[in-house]
Amino acid sequence: MRSPWSFAALLAAVFAASFGGMRLMAQPSPPVSPRANASAAAFVGSAACADCHARETTAWRASQHAHAMEPARGKAVLGNFNGATFEKNGVVTTFTTRDGRYFVETAGPDGKPGTFEVAYTLGLAPLQQYLIEMPGGRLQAFGIAWDSRPAGAGGQRWFDLYPGQVLPPGDPLHWTGIQQTANFMCIDCHVTNLRKNYDAAANAYRSSWTELGVGCEACHGPGAAHVGWVRNGKPAGVAGKGLAVHFPGRSGVAWGTDPAARPTVPVPAAGEVAEVEVCARCHARRAQLTDDVHAGQRFGDGFRGSLLEPGLYRPDGQMQDEVFNHGSFLQSRMFAKGVTCANCHEPHGQKLVAEGNAVCTQCHAPATFESRAHHFHEPAGAGGQCVSCHMPVVTYMVVDPRHDHSFRVPRPDRARTMGAPDVCLSCHADKPAGWSEAELRQRLGRPPAGFQSFAEAFHAADRGAPGAAGSLARIANDAAQPPIVRASAIARAGTLGQAGTLDLKAALADPDPAVRAAAAEAAGNLRDAAPLAAPLAALLRDPVRQVRLEAARALAGPSELRLSEADRAALRAALDEYRAVQAYNADRGEGHMNLALLEIRRGNGLLADDHLKRAIAVDPTFVPASVQLADLYRARNDEDRADEILRAAIARNPESGLAHHSLGLSLVRQRRIDAAVKEFARAAELEPGNARYGYVLAVALEQTGQRVEALKALDAVLARHPYDVDALQAGVAWAAQRGDRPKALGYLATLRALMPGDPAIEQQIQRLQRR
Repeated sequence: MRSPWSFAALLAAVFAASFGGMRLMAQPSPPVSPRANASAAAFVGSAACADCHARETTAWRASQHAHAMEPARGKAVLGNFNGATFEKNGVVTTFTTRDGRYFVETAGPDGKPGTFEVAYTLGLAPLQQYLIEMPGGRLQAFGIAWDSRPAGAGGQRWFDLYPGQVLPPGDPLHWTGIQQTANFMCIDCHVTNLRKNYDAAANAYRSSWTELGVGCEACHGPGAAHVGWVRNGKPAGVAGKGLAVHFPGRSGVAWGTDPAARPTVPVPAAGEVAEVEVCARCHARRAQLTDDVHAGQRFGDGFRGSLLEPGLYRPDGQMQDEVFNHGSFLQSRMFAKGVTCANCHEPHGQKLVAEGNAVCTQCHAPATFESRAHHFHEPAGAGGQCVSCHMPVVTYMVVDPRHDHSFRVPRPDRARTMGAPDVCLSCHADKPAGWSEAELRQRLGRPPAGFQSFAEAFHAADRGAPGAAGSLARIANDAAQPPIVRASAIARAGTLGQAGTLDLKAALADPDPAVRAAAAEAAGNLRDAAPLAAPLAALLRDPVRQVRLEAARALAGPSELRLSEADRAALRAALDEYRAVQAYNADRGEGHMNLALLEIRRGNGLLADDHLKRAIAVDPTFVPASVQLADLYRARNDEDRADEILRAAIARNPESGLAHHSLGLSLVRQRRIDAAVKEFARAAELEPGNARYGYVLAVALEQTGQRVEALKALDAVLARHPYDVDALQAGVAWAAQRGDRPKALGYLATLRALMPGDPAIEQQIQRLQRR
């Protein structure tokens, strides 16, 4: 084991930026002045459907889909623009109207007061946002929204979407900032057939769509062929009646409470797309790969769906951040049994197919599940509603409560073991911790158990706990687990540096594209992916774009030399696709950075500079690009230039822990250790949950003779991250120095559990025990 308190060790800790796994974690994409798309000829608009599909059209016209985005005119505008004001942090915003147009008077991008016209409404209920068109074709989502709920429910008011946050001009979340640019962030799910049309050279958008709102073709695909089929007399033999999306599993499917009588919903055949994938286009947390994709094509052809990642989901799979239901549903027993969105939601009007528990009793016998014996509550009360216990609510955007769609059995024991939300306390808030766990155990006569069984493995992995790698491998290799769970286990193993413990060869050939993609990404992050070159090369021809992209990234670099000429040709084609995806996302720093990382991976570091500079130009708040650029100069022994880049990043982003930490490492390389300590301290202050920042601060403090402060910093790290290997190793060394043998042996016992069989650890234990 290295001695982490030495100056050499501190130099060894110097940051060599590695953002190889970085991906765009956006949600939808957006538009501007509507012009006809290049593909518009295939789209006919929802009005063309009305004559033949009158019932569906009537339901749709009353839905939120139909009003997802509208010109800011007349009744479409729900907010009070009659001189209403809203004040935040000293900025007074006034909402006015004149000549049928709507305006916002507020601080603009330069912080000076201005008047800005509202171009479009976004959404309907329980809130409505407003889009303001700015130079360069940018549609910016205003950060003060209208609460469209009834006044009696607390609505009919303006409210701040970011309460408690100070967002000055230049902040990415300021209404003029990059995170509010609806062309990228929002509009893809509020219009039909968006083309973002970002011009990187001009840094401007020419976004277009064929229809405002989520129209028929957003879910059924381009309608021209279907309309032609109708006009031609509906000839037989036309696949899907000319529609891109065909849902054969829906026809004749009738669910009932008798399990023996329930139908088996067929898995979509080759070339068919499951109904759930169509809904996922907007009801999933995802990054977008292209807008040249429509309903009827595989989800992974246009999007990279988020897995059950820390920060997005709790370790047990409950939703945490805004994840839009799809990832939750994929974990559920319902999805595993063939239930689809339309079993509960009427797809055209968006209403539930029945009221209250009647939605659930389509399948679940009322006599069993609507009884006190099942739920221990008055059947007519809130506790007797299925959703109260099995679909807990999380409120997003201040006023928008959303149900978790993983349909889980309440597990209050996991509130104790891993801090997961306890749904019972949503109603029984006056009860002490542990009450609901004890109640359920007593009433059931056993611990509760549900379909989702990965929580303990994911919780252990998120803490880096002993045995986590083996637990993840068991989840990843278990075919009975939902594919999203297996893919998430593979991703977590890769984060831990334990992907080598998995059967990646089998995962690369898995039937599910999410598992294949996760396995390809994990393989690409191995030190030696040579044994997997053949199965990765096969994925260069995968039918799903996301999988091809991950395989290409994994094989780029030294592995290319091991490929056959045919596989090299396939790799070139897949890398062209990869570059096209990054070009599509050139309005974001991540797109340019991914291109830089590709060049670095292929040994073309000099070509990366321009991509990173473009990333910084597009988004000066995207600190990882500055850190990576500085690291390139570090590798060229130009520490002065690296220092300059990092100081510029801090000037633009003074609250970035990453920027301060990286500057501290540069100062260490310059042997300006006292100045480095200040930067490390600032980074740890800004991000106290970052174990690496705290550990490096502790080492730097020790190196400068501040041993009391160093021990405090190290203890703070281990209090939050008891399994951090670097901090534990430092703890061993420092405790041994102080003669505190019991503490050193305690740290070593934890290291032994984390790294069983490590001879260096065993030798240290023996040496201390002999003293």
